[in-house]
Amino acid sequence: MASLFRTNEGINMSLKNFMFASAAGILLSTTAVPAIAAPVKNIVLVHGAFVNGSGWKPVFEILVKQGYHVSVAEHPLTSFGDDVTAVKRVLAMQEGPTILVGHSYGGAIITDVGNDPKVVGLVYIAAHALDEGETEIANGKK
Repeated sequence: MASLFRTNEGINMSLKNFMFASAAGILLSTTAVPAIAAPVKNIVLVHGAFVNGSGWKPVFEILVKQGYHVSVAEHPLTSFGDDVTAVKRVLAMQEGPTILVGHSYGGAIITDVGNDPKVVGLVYIAAHALDEGETEIANGKK
């Protein structure tokens, strides 16, 4: 039986179809970075709360087949600070410009980590996008 969930737009879809649609969006987003001379080949995928990075597997496989260097951050979900630190460690291992992709709670993490000079773009997939100075807790209450 396929997993079903509701997206922000209120449309039910299988997790597999959602991930494939997300991958297409990521691929399109990575081509729209005009300030970078060379194509961006590094992508770090950041999962949301109450899950792990295994949900990114279909997207990971698609992107790797397209020639991207893809890393899936496995943050511990012990605190927001610990999660940011874990993603920063993954980012530090990237060689060159990197796109961060966050789903759900992962969006708050990439917003924070996105200030690193290696980061050339952020992709939010049904994700929390924090305003400057906003906390994850305040955003989550909206």
